[in-house]
Amino acid sequence: MTPKRTEMGTLDERITGALVGAAVGDALGGPVEGYTPEQITERHGGRVHGVVGPWNGDAWRTARPIAPYHKGDGHVTDDTLMTHALIRVYTTVRDHLDAYAVAGHLVPDLMTAPRWIPELESEALPLQRIFLAEKWLVARLHYGHVDPREAGTGNIVNCGAAMYMAPVGLVNAANPAGAYTEALDVAGAHQSSYGREAAGVLAAGVAAACAPGATPDSVVTACLDLAKDGTRDAIEAVCEVAARHSDFESALRPLREAVAPYDTVGPDYRAPSLGARRPSRLHSIEELPVALGMLVVSGGDFRHAVLGAVNYGRDCDSIATMAGALAGALGSEIPHDWAKTVAESSRLDLHAPAAALAEVTREIFDRDVRGRRAHEAAYTALAGIPCSD
Repeated sequence: MTPKRTEMGTLDERITGALVGAAVGDALGGPVEGYTPEQITERHGGRVHGVVGPWNGDAWRTARPIAPYHKGDGHVTDDTLMTHALIRVYTTVRDHLDAYAVAGHLVPDLMTAPRWIPELESEALPLQRIFLAEKWLVARLHYGHVDPREAGTGNIVNCGAAMYMAPVGLVNAANPAGAYTEALDVAGAHQSSYGREAAGVLAAGVAAACAPGATPDSVVTACLDLAKDGTRDAIEAVCEVAARHSDFESALRPLREAVAPYDTVGPDYRAPSLGARRPSRLHSIEELPVALGMLVVSGGDFRHAVLGAVNYGRDCDSIATMAGALAGALGSEIPHDWAKTVAESSRLDLHAPAAALAEVTREIFDRDVRGRRAHEAAYTALAGIPCSD
């Protein structure tokens, strides 16, 4: 399939595409999160092809296991709330981030600044919406005073850090290695093992997608060049299978079968195995390899990649968030009606965070250039290298 692309190419457009794309993917995946492709088809009378309502209809406030969250109708989930929170840290620090920035800025934001929470349909502290793996940040950093670089150790190993790491890739646009390194530092406050690794690789993939002339294959190659251990093996296995498909319908089961040996959760997403989400060099989170796989299946087309991620089920809001960020950064067109519905239903300006991050990214790049030139001058003098005219 040849993806329909806009005339994207500028930094602002790539950042906007990635961030709006991530939010749209998140909102589309939310209402079917945790279910199988078969259950999704039965519930909706076929595959999901856009924004749908809550799984339990008007009973969303009390129906388990989702209550009290209004997942559906274009509402973003914690993936987007955390992504926007990380952007606010960038706009405050206005430089590259590390684990200490998470402790000093992200944690207070989660604890003290009430915001509109779409799934709660009310204003609340973000801390009241995020799940336990994210509340870990507050428990360890605010109450436990743990070294931020090590605070992620002991948390369950999941996609909690990777799901909001796209901004790191955008700040390091076209520099996958830089994105990977920065994301590993940032995510160290939140995750360890293959959860932390996935955060670094997702950021690298987004950075690679921003490069001029980038393709799904070049994004996957950049990820494989940097990924380690089970994360690398899972991405390679899934993308090798994905390359044999050009339609998500035929790819749903093969992609799951390809990632299953690396996934610790097991076949029943809502009843994880006893070994689920524990540190390991042999395993991987499921979400990142599948998102990259759907990017390959779709040929980089946003609509196809996101719908594939959504209909995959399981943790599909995070899979679609990642697939949406990658396809959006590549320049694939995001359906206007989806973006409009998500923005209006979630009561969020999806473009303002992108504009703010683009401004900060330029400042950081200019500072990086000055630093590199100063280093080059100092090294040239130190090494006795003659100056060239």
